[in-house]
Amino acid sequence: MNSTDKATVKAPTRRSRAVAAKRTAILSAALALFSQYGVHGTSLDKVAEGADVSKTNLLYYFPSKEALYIAVLKNILDVWLAPLRALREDQQPLEAIRDYIRLKLEVSRDHPQASRLFCMEMLQGAPLLKGELEGDLKRLVDDKSAVIEGWINQGKLAAVEPHHLIFMLWATTQHYADFSTQVEAVTGQTLNDDVFFNQTVENVQRMVIEGIRIRE
Repeated sequence: MNSTDKATVKAPTRRSRAVAAKRTAILSAALALFSQYGVHGTSLDKVAEGADVSKTNLLYYFPSKEALYIAVLKNILDVWLAPLRALREDQQPLEAIRDYIRLKLEVSRDHPQASRLFCMEMLQGAPLLKGELEGDLKRLVDDKSAVIEGWINQGKLAAVEPHHLIFMLWATTQHYADFSTQVEAVTGQTLNDDVFFNQTVENVQRMVIEGIRIRE
């Protein structure tokens, strides 16, 4: 990068950093409340209190509760879909799927509130997120399904239907966040236990890989 380029890349100002920090605090407080009480059971007053801002200040960033809720859901989608976006045609398929499983379980471990809120939205018929699902999400899944189909056509994976493989991976990995209470009741452990987390990753990987690998 030459000196001219450097001059055009401005460092974040103190104000821009403060704005970003405040917006992040509002989204974090909203996620915690929405995931516990749902959108209808959460008030903007409570979100503002949780973010340590005034309600007027909150409304400056998000003009309505619906706008705030949609922003939270879009953030969740970004985090949730990042591992899927990482799948590339030039990867070794079985290693790529193993990595995907680990990354998705890390999301379940590190963002359980996000996973539960997304699940709640789906159970309600995704009234506020349907456009995103039918647009960007569908395009991403179709694109990655084509990658998986390419691996199958090259004889690198067993002949499974790619969409169903993706659905199964979602269901399996998200179970540990959405039903964490049940998992803990049965096993006495959670994904925050390193031993249990690694055991979960290894077992899910093994069961999936055995189902999709080519039999010699």
